[in-house]
Amino acid sequence: MRLPSPYLAPGFYDEAIARGRHRDIVGGRWDETARVQMQALLSQGMTPDDHLLDIGCGCLRLGHKAVPYLKPGHYWGTDASLALMRHGRLTELPDPSRLPEDHLIEDARFAFPGIPDTITLAIAFGVFTHLPHTALQTALQNLRPFPNLRATLFTTFLSDAPGPTRQPDGVVTHPDRPPYHLPEAAVRDTIAAAGFTPIRLPTLLPRGQVLWSAT
Repeated sequence: MRLPSPYLAPGFYDEAIARGRHRDIVGGRWDETARVQMQALLSQGMTPDDHLLDIGCGCLRLGHKAVPYLKPGHYWGTDASLALMRHGRLTELPDPSRLPEDHLIEDARFAFPGIPDTITLAIAFGVFTHLPHTALQTALQNLRPFPNLRATLFTTFLSDAPGPTRQPDGVVTHPDRPPYHLPEAAVRDTIAAAGFTPIRLPTLLPRGQVLWSAT
């Protein structure tokens, strides 16, 4: 049976960590993508006082830049693999003590258990491009109750095509398997249905992804 995402394959994370491939499985382009993520957050007015939720944070590609920037304890991360997050904390952070270990929460269902209502910004970069549309719907619905959240940034591939589409950076996306694409109207409707205002941002992203803000 074909899995809806390669990340759901049994032993996927353990094998990658054992082989020293933890950076590769979160999309590669380690420093380039982390810089893009940080710039996107800064353009939304992020300061060291903000409390950031990094959804699908993996081995802390963004975290290795955001944790030193934010005040200690102001970064929270979720991912399907707790082992991957903990590995990133120990190997990629210049000072792991700035990120309490219990701020890394295993969460494959976007339920955000244990995430405090102090969160002011959230980001999910390259997450929903590899999961069915229902994942985006669930995540946004479950973010709505956070009272201090002013914006959630996330990326998608866009296409109205019923079949494979070659994106501007050469990646071929699909409506029914990863990497996924969605019609722009579907993304806007999903954001609005969760009670947010959709904003398509003009930032040019790696691999032709489109950056959205749900505010």
